[in-house]
Amino acid sequence: MEIGIIDYGAGNLRSISNALRKVGGDVKTVSTARGIEASDALVLPGVGNFGDAMGRLEPVRGAVLDKIRIGTPFLGLCLGLQVLLEGSKEAPAVRGLDLLKGHCERFPEPSGKIPHMGWNSLKIEKKTPLLGGIEDSDYFYFVHSYYGDVQDKDAIAASCEYGVIFPAVLSKNNIYACQFHPERSGEKGLRILENFVSLAGN
Repeated sequence: MEIGIIDYGAGNLRSISNALRKVGGDVKTVSTARGIEASDALVLPGVGNFGDAMGRLEPVRGAVLDKIRIGTPFLGLCLGLQVLLEGSKEAPAVRGLDLLKGHCERFPEPSGKIPHMGWNSLKIEKKTPLLGGIEDSDYFYFVHSYYGDVQDKDAIAASCEYGVIFPAVLSKNNIYACQFHPERSGEKGLRILENFVSLAGN
């Protein structure tokens, strides 16, 4: 079972590829609709601007949506979580993938230094296979200035607090996403990636 890491110019593919291989994933990089269609599971990493990311995703948007809609396991990371929503205040005119209801908001200034950068703990909100072996108060590494204001509350598997409480892990049907960087989060981050590899059938 091959896990396709979507290369759209908005993520550190080497680090996530290495981390997935470390936990047993059969990984390839994909950048075309054909490559996405041939993948048994998909990972969408991402850093940077919401609008730029959606622009780069546009050529393969349909292929990504088709794969998700037929039940292909999907993992969005950092910006890859945010693009699952309807849109973002970072780029108000740009439409997200609209797979989950909600919009991305910028952290309010009183929250502290922006971006939210460094280690922070999770609060588990519901059981999901992605969080097997993860407990309340486990720490993960975050780097982001915007957070998902997710209206699909049943999709929120774990939350985090940085001035506001925001979704840190999403899980709904075959869609999974983490606002943090699991590949930079030590053994706990690797455990999450290992769980996804298992979900992907590796």
